[in-house]
Amino acid sequence: MKAVGEQGAAALLRLGWLTGAGIRIRLIPRMPAKSRKTVTGRVPRVLKGTVFITRQVHFNAAHRLHNPSKSQEWNERQYGLCTNPHWHGHNYVLEVTVKGQPDPETGYIVDLAELKRILHRAVVDKCDHRNLNDDVDFLRGVIPSTENLVIAFWNEIEPLLPAGKLHCVRLFETPRNYAEYFGPEVS
Repeated sequence: MKAVGEQGAAALLRLGWLTGAGIRIRLIPRMPAKSRKTVTGRVPRVLKGTVFITRQVHFNAAHRLHNPSKSQEWNERQYGLCTNPHWHGHNYVLEVTVKGQPDPETGYIVDLAELKRILHRAVVDKCDHRNLNDDVDFLRGVIPSTENLVIAFWNEIEPLLPAGKLHCVRLFETPRNYAEYFGPEVS
């Protein structure tokens, strides 16, 4: 809230806007159940439509781009400094988008808190402050390029989703370099 200044933060709170942890939410005061029913004469409904929700998480990891079946000269020509045998690291930003219809009881496609837990269990807890080449079981033997990472992350996340359909896995290696994967059926 400091970035917008105290007056700006106060205005956002008055308007019911809350930003943090990679999501932006509009807070709407909740009326008691009796009031909700009497305002419209019926129980609240969920609108029909396909919605895309995205959760963002962060992790830091080291890796080395290296094809062991090629010579060191080939690797240096192909990967430059990224093939350094002493590794290098990134502050990764992972964005995962789920597509679906809002649930008629909750209005959610998937609870964002549950999606955060899934992303941590599937990716962040396994990759954060690790060497992607050596320390992450599901990446052993894989050249950890951003392109390969989004496919591997999809394979780890997709089976854990309780609802909705995984639409996109986007991984920022730097603020200017990212890869995104829309699943095997799009390939």
